[in-house]
Amino acid sequence: MKNRIINVQDVPISISQQELDDYICITDIAKVKSDSSRAADVVRNWLRNRGTLEYLSVWEQIYNPQFKVFESEHFKKQAGLLTFTPSVSEWINKTDAIGLYVKRGKYGGTYAHKDIAFEFASAISPVFKLYLIKEFQRLKEEEINLEQSEWNAKRFLTKNNYLIQTDAVKNYLIPQMNYRENLQWLAYAEEADILNVALFGFTAKAWREANPELAKKNNVRDFATINELTVLSNLESHNAQMIKEGKKKEERFKILQEIAEYQLNVLNTAEQIKMLEEENQLEKI
Repeated sequence: MKNRIINVQDVPISISQQELDDYICITDIAKVKSDSSRAADVVRNWLRNRGTLEYLSVWEQIYNPQFKVFESEHFKKQAGLLTFTPSVSEWINKTDAIGLYVKRGKYGGTYAHKDIAFEFASAISPVFKLYLIKEFQRLKEEEINLEQSEWNAKRFLTKNNYLIQTDAVKNYLIPQMNYRENLQWLAYAEEADILNVALFGFTAKAWREANPELAKKNNVRDFATINELTVLSNLESHNAQMIKEGKKKEERFKILQEIAEYQLNVLNTAEQIKMLEEENQLEKI
């Protein structure tokens, strides 16, 4: 992921994502206290402090199983000595620390895990730290909103593509006989086909014969829309009740066909309205 930049009190701060977590350039933060040419010295002086080394050591022990605690003690023992001028690279190399890293080139500088970066900002300016946290939170909220928008867009496109696919199957791969007018099949039909014809307009056998390749691994209901499957479930309940009431196939088929047409029309109309609303929402983003 490319570096992101936030502006905190007119100071541009670079943020990098490393292994699913954010690292903030503390060299940029150091520019609040000194000019760009001396920002690295500010970071180095901060690292000399025993309190800083204690904080870094505890953080590493919590999050880094490979951290060399013994080596970190060597750093802490020298803290405060005039001759003690550790570099970030030296700390990383000798302790296998992961809370800090040095980047070269564009957006170069010392980067620290956000927990450590906020601690560094406290040492530079408590007020600046508050503004830094505020801007960082704003950035994260924007990223979450963007991800949600992208997810909605992908969901919308996927839904449309699915409808195109199912419509193509029904428009070009369906049996040609009009089962709803020619009821010769009805006397021998099983209950599943009564539902199939009431909803889809053809029997499962007729669909298999029209689609021999698809039928090897699928059945007609695999290509049904969510709305059709919803109506199908309702038809099953209605049909079961009518069977209990002793209604004949012809009567049940006519009723089921009317229910299917009505419910499917209601659901499809509602879906079209919802999709138009979602499309309008996406256009506003």
